[in-house]
Amino acid sequence: MRILRALTRYPVITATVVVGITVLVLDVAGYDRTSRWIATVYVSLVIAWTLVGMIRDVVRGHVGLDVLAVVAMIATLAVGEYVASLIIVLMLSGGEALEDFAARRAKRELTALLDRAPRIAHVIVHPSDADSDETQDAAADDVAIGDVLLVRPSEVVPVDGELLTESASFDESSITGESLPVERARGDEILSGSVNGTRAVRVRATRRSADSQYQQIVALVQEAEDSRAPVVRLADRFAIPFTAVSLVIAGAAWGISGDATRFAEVLVLATPCPLLIAAPVAFLGGLSRAAKAGIIIKGGAVIEQLARVRSAAFDKTGTLTAGRPVLVEVRPAPGFDGDELLVLAASAEQYSSHVLAEGIRRAARDRGLAFVGASEAREVATNGVSAVIGGRTVVVGKPAYIAAIAPDTARVELTAGHAAAYVAVDGCFAGALVLADHARPEARAVVTWLRSQGVERIVMLTGDARPTADAIAAGVGITDVHAELLPREKVHLAAQMRPRPVLMVGDGVNDAPVLAAADVGIAMGAKGSTAAGDAADAVILKDSLSRVADAASIGRDTLRVAYTAIWIGISLSIALMLVATTGVIPAVAGALVQELVDLATILYALRALTGPPVRLDVEQGVPSPRAHAPAS
Repeated sequence: MRILRALTRYPVITATVVVGITVLVLDVAGYDRTSRWIATVYVSLVIAWTLVGMIRDVVRGHVGLDVLAVVAMIATLAVGEYVASLIIVLMLSGGEALEDFAARRAKRELTALLDRAPRIAHVIVHPSDADSDETQDAAADDVAIGDVLLVRPSEVVPVDGELLTESASFDESSITGESLPVERARGDEILSGSVNGTRAVRVRATRRSADSQYQQIVALVQEAEDSRAPVVRLADRFAIPFTAVSLVIAGAAWGISGDATRFAEVLVLATPCPLLIAAPVAFLGGLSRAAKAGIIIKGGAVIEQLARVRSAAFDKTGTLTAGRPVLVEVRPAPGFDGDELLVLAASAEQYSSHVLAEGIRRAARDRGLAFVGASEAREVATNGVSAVIGGRTVVVGKPAYIAAIAPDTARVELTAGHAAAYVAVDGCFAGALVLADHARPEARAVVTWLRSQGVERIVMLTGDARPTADAIAAGVGITDVHAELLPREKVHLAAQMRPRPVLMVGDGVNDAPVLAAADVGIAMGAKGSTAAGDAADAVILKDSLSRVADAASIGRDTLRVAYTAIWIGISLSIALMLVATTGVIPAVAGALVQELVDLATILYALRALTGPPVRLDVEQGVPSPRAHAPAS
């Protein structure tokens, strides 16, 4: 069955093999004329079909490399080397099979993520009965918010939810890259795509399937798979020069020798498979390697940009900092009580994905304060959140945003490293919540590594207060700081940064505008809904800034492998063509040798799947000597 599938999947290969065997049998039987006609008719049909595809490409503005193969087939037929012409056809069609095999190997990690996507959920029929585990199976897409699900041992969690069981263990390696199981307690968030441990647990759905973490990752992976890497551009850069050089060498061989056969013998060694196959395989390998490292990159064009990054900009909260802020002080305005202010702020922050919001919610829970539901709520990206709670309009956010709503807003004094969330109630300033969020331990090492790789300018773009921004920047080694920025100011600064390309790293949804403005936007997507950073070009699934260095390193390695594979193919082909000008390589032998060149370039292109990891000295922030050199 496997052989039959292979024969039907590549019909041109099957037909070419059948025709080739028939031709050889007829030759042995003495029917040379008949075999010649069969080969000529078959190859002529292939030439006509290829020409139609070439014309379509030219109409679309692409000058393809198939012209060399067409000229080689015509030349071999013209000089009577019809067996060589059949080998060229087999080589071109076999290239498709080789590319398919190599692509499947290169996409293995991406495919694994797609194959693990949860499709079925066990919905508990009587959720109010703690002793009843009667379930009804439903498609994961049909699960509604509030449904209680039963997740059996070793099953994949179908949607994001809240753990209702006292405690449980989950394998989150496919989402965050964390190899060890993590322990979760009642009330903790459980991400879809996590694999349950050894006991059945109950989970209340908090997001629909389309909005859940793993489904967002799957959507990103599908986008990465469907996008075309810039390999067409890479091949086009070499297409015309390589074609011209090949025709000149073949023409010179014919002219000097006076033998038209020499023209065909040279051109059979100039087929373009290395250019057409090696680069796509390398880029697919880079995408797969990134996925294995917990980085979803949306296509090969992003990899090429990552390889060439010369400027980098970082958001502060949740990016350069750990994103786990701790409430250190409540400063209510006159007329408000401290606990009242914290309850109102935490209730509004239930509807925010910003990292400061989690610190406020956690502080309220630790003090035993109950949240109040909102009749209306919305998040204003990069500014804050607004909610109607008990008939009162509560707004929590940055000082400039709150000052625009409540003119009586008073700035609070902050010590270095502290940040404040300001609160307005019904248009009046209600106070501020002071939180501390420390720099990530790996942040300085990442900044140092980027500088060592030729990134000339590194800046911080943040909406937070200047003292806090300066304190964090000094700790991680950034001297160019832009603080208290509005979203449009972030976008403007990112657009004006030089040199290009510019890399922007932020925390997903809240930094969507500036992520879109940069040449390459990377979202720190480890915290739930931020993986949906549609504006980002890449999403980091593990909560570690070191993955930024990994992404840049993978981009540089992949581009280097793609170019090297192309140059290997070109160099070997030109060297063999020069040898063939002497007449020592017959056309049939040359066509077979070219298959070995194809194989060599493809095997080299698969090197994009592997590479040395980036070594960061987290304590000193100094890159290891194994760090890679800048890509050209």
